[in-house]
Amino acid sequence: MRLAVMQPYFFPYVGYFALAATCDRFVFYDDVGYIKNGWINRNRILLGREPAYITVPLLNASASKRIDEVTIANAQPWKRKMLESVRHGYANAPYFEPVDALVRSVLDAQDDRIAELAKSSVRAVCDYLEVATDFVASPAGYGNSQLRGAERVKDICTREAATEYWNLPGGRDLYAESDFASAGLALRFVQVDATPYPQFSSSFQPFLSIIDVLMHNAPAQVREMVAAGRGS
Repeated sequence: MRLAVMQPYFFPYVGYFALAATCDRFVFYDDVGYIKNGWINRNRILLGREPAYITVPLLNASASKRIDEVTIANAQPWKRKMLESVRHGYANAPYFEPVDALVRSVLDAQDDRIAELAKSSVRAVCDYLEVATDFVASPAGYGNSQLRGAERVKDICTREAATEYWNLPGGRDLYAESDFASAGLALRFVQVDATPYPQFSSSFQPFLSIIDVLMHNAPAQVREMVAAGRGS
């Protein structure tokens, strides 16, 4: 059984969905430390032909808090501003209407915590692409929060009866194949290539939010990109 354990990201890049599509089960790793200036509450789209951040404002976010403890600053009019940015950047994109509706459906949810909003964005995109991965909402139920790093990931894999642990390419700097092999697990990574597609930019901008990919490509085309990212 193929398993991924990954922090929830807000409308992440296409590689995140290649990871989800590769695995049988995907654990949202939301009870670990919040990563400031990461991808949990923000991502990039094209505005004026240049990459620009769309950001969910947070209240008192810091590395001392778990991701699932961080709350959204919903008193700010950020949803309206974000939707305006999406419309400004993509109103003329071929798939604007369905993708704008997808983004709106995620933002319309009454989520107070960034973990839940980020998870919702991932699930909504997977539903749109018909990626049938079994998501586990949180690792809290495993009762192993005293473990850290690779030890906890391996324990989650054992509890899930996984045979393969899959991660994004950045995980190569975090995990060792021999360490997982000693636990009876194969360590695997998805291959994420910057496959060009038509874009509102003079030169191709890779690894933007999945929003950019969806705006310019039919679901079937995006599924092909996701499938191409599956590693070995």
